[in-house]
This record gives sequence, C-alpha cells and structure tokens, in this order.
Amino acid sequence: MLDNPPLLTIHRGHRRPDRALIEAFRGAQTSHLADAMEGRGALDYRIKPVDADNAVFVGPALTALAYPADVVGVYGALLEAEAGDVIVVANDAYTATAVIGDLVAGMMKNKGVAAFVTDGLARDRAGIVASRLPLFAAGIMPASPAANGPAVVGAPVTLGGQHVRPGDIIVGDADGVVVIPQDQAEAVLEKLAAVRAAEARAIAAVEAGATANDRMRAIVGNARIITK
Repeated sequence: MLDNPPLLTIHRGHRRPDRALIEAFRGAQTSHLADAMEGRGALDYRIKPVDADNAVFVGPALTALAYPADVVGVYGALLEAEAGDVIVVANDAYTATAVIGDLVAGMMKNKGVAAFVTDGLARDRAGIVASRLPLFAAGIMPASPAANGPAVVGAPVTLGGQHVRPGDIIVGDADGVVVIPQDQAEAVLEKLAAVRAAEARAIAAVEAGATANDRMRAIVGNARIITK
C-alpha cells in the first residue's frame, strides 16, 4: 500500500546553463537544431504554439509534473520560476481538462518567464494570445483542472517523447519545440554552425533555379529500373 505523497514536492539547486550559452541559441530554427542533433530532440508534433505569431523563445527548463486533471505542478513552477526560465510541464498528455489558462499565463509573463510548454491542454486562447507569453500545448479545450496534487517541481520529466531535465536548453518557434540537453549544448552549437552553412548553400542553389541536388541525383542514378 502506497502512502499518500505530499501535495507538492520541490527540488531546488539544479545547475543552470551559462547565460551566454543560452543566448547563442537565440534565433536558431528548431529544424536546424534537430538536424544538429541527428534528427532528435523535437517534442511530439502535437505540441504546438497557441499563437504561431508569438512562438519564438529560448531559455533553460524549469520542469514540473502535474498529474492528470490537476494544476498544482503549474502553480509550483510559477512560484519557483526565475526570469528567463521556460516552464516545462508534463501532464501525462491528459486531454479531458486544460492544465493552464490565460490568468496563469499572464502571471508567468509578468514574472518574466520566457515560455510555457506542456503535453497537456490549454484554455482561454484569446487571453493567452493577449498575454504575449509564448505558450505551447497539445490543444485547446475549456474544462478546468482541480488543484489537489500531488505534483513535483524541479525533477526530470518526460513529455512529447523527450526526457527533459531542469537546466536543459529549450528552443521554440512556429514549427515546435526542441530540447537541448545541457551537457550536450556546446557540441550541438558547434554542429549548428555547419547545419546553417549547409542550409545557406542549399537555399542559394534553389533561389538560383536548382531543381535537384547531387544527393538526389545519386539516389536516382543508382535506382533499379524496371521498364514495362
């Protein structure tokens, strides 16, 4: 028999990445970052911005687990967050209630939170858009959650197919969200430079009228041809 856990457990003291390292990722496209991590790191495609016109952000993760139909983890993360943090809330991909609404989003914006990301749902879309907080969720629905707990803030979580630790660097844009493990950030940044250079060359070729590239030609050139 399990004992009832406390309403809220908070883990403090996680290592935060250097501010200069975080800023080095500002403006990076999520697709380029996924390429720099060999196609990995992106959250599930259903986790998208509530407002695609206000979706660009970067910051260190402050993680939380909010049990299904419960918002205590979100409250705990709000009070623990520092300016510039990205609050990342695992909600077990629950879809019968929202886990955040416009009022809490406004409080996060007032506190200087960089963004909010969840595999759960949000409500009050118009108010969220008006708050100007970049907010990513798996969808919108009006039902509200309870505030009974249990919940955990500041411990590793899993959502959208990715493991997220406090202090990991989180980047978002209109395409979605990418998680950069803190201990891999320097290496990813180095690879990102190469990805951007290759992308620039490819864009220039397309703008110059290219209809295929050498890799495509090589694949087709080595194809088995069956003539009828």
